[in-house]
Amino acid sequence: MKIPTSLKHKPVIVAADYERIDGRLAGNTDTKGLSLGLAQWNDRGKVDISAKVWRYTGEKWSRQSEELPLHRVLDLSILICRTLEHFREAYRHESLYDPEKPVIDRIGLQGDAMTVEVCTDNEKIKEDIKLFSQALSDDGELIGERLRTLSQLLKDMGY
Repeated sequence: MKIPTSLKHKPVIVAADYERIDGRLAGNTDTKGLSLGLAQWNDRGKVDISAKVWRYTGEKWSRQSEELPLHRVLDLSILICRTLEHFREAYRHESLYDPEKPVIDRIGLQGDAMTVEVCTDNEKIKEDIKLFSQALSDDGELIGERLRTLSQLLKDMGY
């Protein structure tokens, strides 16, 4: 299915066949494509690039399609990687984290830092963190394949 080009987000680079590789949802997903393009929120004379997840209901392009600035996509990737690193050692704690030290890390960005921490405001964190850990484990192969690909691309780019 072709990603629309007549909407406010203007695709430049696309992965129009994303439904074939959408993790556990492959072949049975409403996410039909990904794109990098000109952001829909661009003001006259100001151009931002965004990443967009394109969802299709079977009848029309969904309002649930998401558009994110590229730095947020990368910030999410950083958060994912640090989370995965935490859960490699989480078994050492009965609660899968140290309740006395819920902050996992502070990652320096733009002269400040992103604080990565367990959400202790969640009333059901003890149950939810176990479910989260199990889901990470269940999807380990899918996530690992993508991380290996990302790692190789970053190495090829000199990072």
